Amino acid sequence: MPEYLAPGVYVEETSFRAKSIEGVSTSTAGFVGPARYGPIDGPPTLVTSFAEFERLFGGLDRLEFADPKGGVPIRTHNYLAQGVFNFFDNGGSRVYVSRIYGFPEKVDDKPVDRSTYGRATAGVGASGLKVLARFPGQAGAARVTITLRVGGNVLADDGADFRVLRGVNPGDVVWVSDAGSPVGSAPAGGNLFTAERYFDGQGRANWRLLGDGGVVWELQSLFVGAPAVSDRVHVVSITLGVKHVDRAGKTVREESWENLGFSPDGRSSLALMFGASLPSRTRELRIPVIFDTGGKSGVALAAALISAVGASAAGDLPAESGKGIEVTLEKGVDGLAPGFAEYIGTEDPDDPGAKTGLKSLEDIADISIVAAPGYSAGGGDDPTRVQTISNALVSHAEKMRYRIAVLDSADGQSLADVRAQRAQLDSAWAAFYYPWVRVLDQVTGEEIILPPSGFVSGIYARNDVEKGVHKAPANEIARGALGFEVMLNKGQQDVLNPEGINCFRFFEGRGNRLWGARTASSDPEWKYVNLRRYFAYLERSIERGTQWAVFENNNEPLWANVRRTIEDFLYNEWSQAHLMGDKPETAYFVRCDRSTMTQNDIDNGRLVCLIGVAPVRPAEFVIFRIGQWTAGAK
Repeated sequence: MPEYLAPGVYVEETSFRAKSIEGVSTSTAGFVGPARYGPIDGPPTLVTSFAEFERLFGGLDRLEFADPKGGVPIRTHNYLAQGVFNFFDNGGSRVYVSRIYGFPEKVDDKPVDRSTYGRATAGVGASGLKVLARFPGQAGAARVTITLRVGGNVLADDGADFRVLRGVNPGDVVWVSDAGSPVGSAPAGGNLFTAERYFDGQGRANWRLLGDGGVVWELQSLFVGAPAVSDRVHVVSITLGVKHVDRAGKTVREESWENLGFSPDGRSSLALMFGASLPSRTRELRIPVIFDTGGKSGVALAAALISAVGASAAGDLPAESGKGIEVTLEKGVDGLAPGFAEYIGTEDPDDPGAKTGLKSLEDIADISIVAAPGYSAGGGDDPTRVQTISNALVSHAEKMRYRIAVLDSADGQSLADVRAQRAQLDSAWAAFYYPWVRVLDQVTGEEIILPPSGFVSGIYARNDVEKGVHKAPANEIARGALGFEVMLNKGQQDVLNPEGINCFRFFEGRGNRLWGARTASSDPEWKYVNLRRYFAYLERSIERGTQWAVFENNNEPLWANVRRTIEDFLYNEWSQAHLMGDKPETAYFVRCDRSTMTQNDIDNGRLVCLIGVAPVRPAEFVIFRIGQWTAGAK
């Protein structure tokens, strides 16, 4: 309560309404899988369009996994990229991507250096410098252009028998035409120095130029001859351009960074902006290459790059401005084919942010759908790997509580095979889909088959936005589908549907549709996908919307406030036909009083609220009973 100490009028604000609960989003997906480029550890990357995915993780081109025995690379479809494309094509709008990558233990009998393995690389002329792709993968191949830039003369007369530098930043590397190397000696042309700003004993800002051997020239020193009017000082920088190319070598995107400096502590430092370690994931995603300076000082680095582009610091350097060199990054590797260990992921106890695989998705609360497109490819040859990854997806969804795992059948399976695969699953937090979908590959123009999870995840998102998470995500068009690996008929689905195998079907005049909405659970209470997902929506919305109640006084006013808050939320759900019942009393109930908690609960700080809702179940079997009717009968 506020204090009232002096007489006067006091105006206070108060609230007469219950807190409100806002429904959470249910259409955000999380995908795990290998890609041609992109980060391989740390937080997953949010992607909101397929164009953004192409920029960050490469396109739809096929992957080439290295042979662990050193043989011919193994080519395979880029299932993650195809899954993301089909997710957006079918109505998805947000997906978090966690790229996984298979490292070999040794190459040429030497332990693998994970900081450089798989990255496309190129040397910069004869300078001994290297440029590397930021992340491993064949899509890291790019053309990098380094162009020399030399500015105008920045040495000026301040009118008091001293020279000053204008337009120079501390740490800039400058070229001086007639600076004396030893203090007080005659000028010697073609020198590179680092500009340093300092304050003299009178508090005036002055400049001095440093070489690798220390102070060479002080502009305002009384002990060093002042530079002559004829002397010239030019700021030297480079422009670095990156041309991203596709597998055919065609440029698909260009980026450039201008006025890059050389000194590690200078403005727009090349060593810092393009260093191996950057301070944020955002900068890592925006800076596509690493410039390995070899630990050279700013002056030495500038001299090496000037030589690499074919210029000379000993000549008339301003005339050399605009010279450049282009190098092509090559020999990127897509890694080994990932196994179940890569899908499950790892975590570092000392660095919580260094997670991989499914473990990295645990830190993103917005995800409601999780999938790993392509994990079941070739599953007939290694069913143990497929089942292990399926179990990992299910365990992840159950652990996170508010998300569902979309599981793929393996390709090339008969009905008996797919039934055997499904029989090993039992979870209300997962749904199983069959068969694979036939599409036209945008890269080769050929028909290929893809796992259903990308399509299904997009259908989930589209269904949530257009109709609501309470509605079963089925009887929906599979956009982009030309057909299916197996064209199922009703008799075949009569066998599969009761076992919780959700099928894609073709219907004459109605196209290719998803024709199943069951979970992989043996519990009839959680038979349907929309029930599991709708309860996840309710639970998470209530959890987030009632955080204000924590540490409030646990008594009747708080209980009443909690009841009103939840009842208002559920009333809104009922009014939108998301719950059964012709009136609110039959659609839901909320109890939070002495009947739901004991004195022991209250003494131990527990507020117990009991909520019951009558969810809407799908009309999976629509039955019309028709009989003969006599016209004259009453």
